[in-house]
Amino acid sequence: MVGFDPGSELQEALQGHLADARLRRAGYQHAAVAAPDRRLLAIETSCDETAAAVVASGPRLLSNVIRSQDELHAPFGGVVPEIAARAHLQTLIPVIERALETAGTRWEQVDGVAVTRGPGLVGCLLVGVNVAQAIAWARKLPVVGVSHLAAHVFAAQLETPELRPPLLGLVVSGGHSDLIRWQEDGSISVIGRTRDDAAGEAFDKGARILGLPFPG
Repeated sequence: MVGFDPGSELQEALQGHLADARLRRAGYQHAAVAAPDRRLLAIETSCDETAAAVVASGPRLLSNVIRSQDELHAPFGGVVPEIAARAHLQTLIPVIERALETAGTRWEQVDGVAVTRGPGLVGCLLVGVNVAQAIAWARKLPVVGVSHLAAHVFAAQLETPELRPPLLGLVVSGGHSDLIRWQEDGSISVIGRTRDDAAGEAFDKGARILGLPFPG
């Protein structure tokens, strides 16, 4: 079962699945030697965007499909959790199918499933976690829960493969503004964070004061 802790801060989220990040990453890379085309289906539903991607050994990003909900939340001036969760229910399966199609990947070629386990909106996270677990059970695949904030850090290697730790990263996402140390062994830790408003929250408040329409 996927670990589920939607209310955790980044440091708490890291203590779970990322505590052995080095071992899991090494295992995936080792398996890739024998099977160069190993593929992972990744699912993200932490807030108001439904997303699915297919990542191959390397790592190589084969597809990245995102369904925005901006038009649903615009009349309210912000994200409404219940509306967001219901929209995920309606769009997640089509988004996954499009991601597989774009990546030229059949279900038989999927070797595992990764899904955002937090932080995020509880109802939204539940949709993604339940779908991921259902797919994993039906296809007899391994499934792993991922902190989407940690994923922000590791995703840098998809854009710039030559990046190698040790590195210093800045995560500015929603209610988080965290300075991250990425160690050579693959582990990451928080070394500092904002003491007042996160950058995203300050941006949203400024947009409201200026009368800018959602999402600012």
